[in-house]
Amino acid sequence: PYNTILESLAYDDAALPVLKVATSPDFAPMEFVDLSRTGDDQFVGFDLLLAKFIAKELGFKLKIMPMSFDACQAAVQTGAVDLAISGFSWTEERAQHFLISDYYEAGNENEQVVITTKANAGKWTKAEDFKGVKVGAQGASLQEKLCNEQLKDCGAEIILFENLNDAVMALMTGKIDALACAQGNGEAFISANKKDLAQSGYMFEVADEYKANVILLNLEDDVLLAKVNACLAKAEAAGYYIPWYEACQLLNNIKTLDELGYDDDGNKITE
Repeated sequence: PYNTILESLAYDDAALPVLKVATSPDFAPMEFVDLSRTGDDQFVGFDLLLAKFIAKELGFKLKIMPMSFDACQAAVQTGAVDLAISGFSWTEERAQHFLISDYYEAGNENEQVVITTKANAGKWTKAEDFKGVKVGAQGASLQEKLCNEQLKDCGAEIILFENLNDAVMALMTGKIDALACAQGNGEAFISANKKDLAQSGYMFEVADEYKANVILLNLEDDVLLAKVNACLAKAEAAGYYIPWYEACQLLNNIKTLDELGYDDDGNKITE
């Protein structure tokens, strides 16, 4: 399904101006690296499909700019890139420093959870359980904010990471006890490490304004913001989001064809 979607988004971009999009490819199934592909094509995921769709709709050649999560935000502020599309949530602080797109709904990214090792599966179900627990989170993320608001005062030690893959390695080697992440991202890490990782049993309380995802733009780019919002509205109206997200779950081996209701040829079963 992912390759079929890519084919539908293909177009002749040789003579078009460039749209630079920053992303942090450590957040499957939203953005991650597929080493079986080359060049910009190795950067895959829901947000990359969305970026391709926006570039095609607006008449640009897409240039993916992979960088760390916090660097994505800095690149937008300095004008080094046009957009940052990397699983961003709306926050009060971001609203002060960026133009923020309308929401887009990718799937099950609304829930925020804590994953841990198999030995600690189901161990922590409420905030008070985290006293003395080392909880990792990505710096400058919604998960950092939630940890500080809901776990820190209960005695958790919050440890920040620039890259989520490094955070998972820290979890698996005992440097931290748990890792805060979006539910879909947690499922990806658990799927890739079934023998070692599991859900902790805890889910954050998440206000409605932090649910779903947004695109970040420079404060001066109000014209581009209007065009991006029009693209988001068109993609949502066309019903693209769920098929895109499911295709990315399949690509990252988070879900199987059978679990998502596809036949062996990758076609959605409708009856």
